[in-house]
Amino acid sequence: MSRQIESVAVIGCGTMGSGIAAASAAAGCKVLMLDVSTEAVERALGAVAEEHQHLVTTGTIADDLDKIADYDWICEAIIEDLDVKRELFPKLDELRREGSVISSNTSGIPLRDITEGMSEQLRRDVAITHFFNPVQVMKLFELVPGEDTDDEVVEAFASFGANQLDKGVVRAKDTVNFIGNRIGCFFMLSGLHLAKPFLMNGMKQETVDAVLGKPVGLPPTGLYGLIDLIGLDVMELVGKNLAVNLPDGDLGHAYTEFPEVEQAMHDRGQLGRKARALGGFGRVQKLEDGSKKKETFDLIDQEWRDTVAPDLTGVSADLGAVIFEDSMAGELAWQVFGGTLRYAADLIPEIADDVLNIDNAIRWGFNWAKGPFEMLDHLGPAKVIERIEAEGGEVPAMLQVLRDAGAETFYRGEGDSLEFLGLDGEYHVAG
Repeated sequence: MSRQIESVAVIGCGTMGSGIAAASAAAGCKVLMLDVSTEAVERALGAVAEEHQHLVTTGTIADDLDKIADYDWICEAIIEDLDVKRELFPKLDELRREGSVISSNTSGIPLRDITEGMSEQLRRDVAITHFFNPVQVMKLFELVPGEDTDDEVVEAFASFGANQLDKGVVRAKDTVNFIGNRIGCFFMLSGLHLAKPFLMNGMKQETVDAVLGKPVGLPPTGLYGLIDLIGLDVMELVGKNLAVNLPDGDLGHAYTEFPEVEQAMHDRGQLGRKARALGGFGRVQKLEDGSKKKETFDLIDQEWRDTVAPDLTGVSADLGAVIFEDSMAGELAWQVFGGTLRYAADLIPEIADDVLNIDNAIRWGFNWAKGPFEMLDHLGPAKVIERIEAEGGEVPAMLQVLRDAGAETFYRGEGDSLEFLGLDGEYHVAG
């Protein structure tokens, strides 16, 4: 391989940039950290373990950008603003050395929009390298080449991500929100809408979170807890980005705007954990005696109340079994979680070439116990298809491929013999 990454220049050292710098230094790389001010970059340096700080050089974008000429990989990690990124990239291209590779850590802006009209050499040497936060903990590394990206550049990033950073590399397409956030954000945004009728029928938010947690193989944050962790402000921006960039006819268009109550929460600063006392869907109140109590913002009454235990009466402990239960919990699981599985099954080859990349992205990026296609295998694809058709729905593309191929599952075998079903209806070695 003709491209090697042994040194990294990170431009923009917020949460993500500082995490990438810290992970690169921990891998033994020489690292340059640049931000808008000395104070900002010095704060970011705190993310780098003390034993690795000798590998790091710091500076400001205004005074030290020319230093990127000494580094193999120039990683842009500035704010999620297309115009600002487009202003920066020609400067990076002019100053970097021949043979270097360059990337953006954007979480959802298409690469083609960032590099449109820029030099042919830049477009050959650029990709998106999207890490998940916190970088040093989360395994997922989405690698997104552009139409003109050289194969050797893609392989250099993939090798560095897997071998030096010990990440799980998935190959994504240059589409809005790539793989992880395209599916994960559909779950969250659709969930806000689809859960509302269940709340109006008496189900508590705590129960919604509990049903959309361990019973379906998702983290215990469920729906509302996950959005509290991310922040309604971030989710609103995600929704606006999706509204502009989703393909016509995509199911996600129905959910790009918040329901009325959630929009009002956002507008008054009730964003989630980051809002502290204002909270989000939940908050922790400190009492006069020094103790604490958990409160939930009731979306129906629109006022705070004491958090209650979820009601999982009758919900099976068997993974995924709830999705077929004849109960409110079962219907909730089918509509929200099952709807996300059906959405994912319709996104090949748009966002990725195969089921393996999608499953890895969701397990590594959102900590699902099983990726969407692994879960469909667990539930029984034929059973899922039967219910979709019984409800008058359209069978998603990959489930149709499976049926047309006469296959029973998306995966067969295990270990080194593991194979996955491709869009062509044939099984391929997963290696």
